[in-house]
Amino acid sequence: MRVISGKFKGHRLVSVGTRNSIARLRPTSDKVRESIFNLLSCDKVVIGAHVLDLFAGTGALALEALSRGASKITLVENSRFSLNILRQNIALLDVGDKAKVIPQDATKLGKNQGKRATVLFLDPPYGMMLGERAFSQIIKGGWLSDRATIIWEENAPVNPPDGFALKTTRKYGDTYISILNTTTNVT
Repeated sequence: MRVISGKFKGHRLVSVGTRNSIARLRPTSDKVRESIFNLLSCDKVVIGAHVLDLFAGTGALALEALSRGASKITLVENSRFSLNILRQNIALLDVGDKAKVIPQDATKLGKNQGKRATVLFLDPPYGMMLGERAFSQIIKGGWLSDRATIIWEENAPVNPPDGFALKTTRKYGDTYISILNTTTNVT
């Protein structure tokens, strides 16, 4: 696993392989990450963005965004195994000043006390409805800006919740990437 483009292009990240049965990690492949960021580059939403990464795992998505010009990343993860890898990856790139780690269950986030995210990566364990639960909590907690872009990775296409429009869905093997945009104020 490596950073694909931007300031940290080519830097290797700590990896757990494509499917780690003990930690149940399923890192987004380099190919899929590259496709996601190609889609996002058209709208230039990453440059200067405050990124929120739920179910962050290794942190590869948020770190790729930081490499491509995001200003701040907030990573939410509750697995100790994943948190260890995520923190190692932050240290490898020496971006601790731009990365905030919240060691918590993404479905139980409370009220946001900081800046609202303009980009959300949502990559929950597949087929468990955890993405929907986490998304509901971040809306209630005021974590998203009124002009947010959501990148939702799941094993099936996502139906956009009220207040959000589906921009595109792409399929890569057993992975669906759905990109949503806000259509109304989410506050």
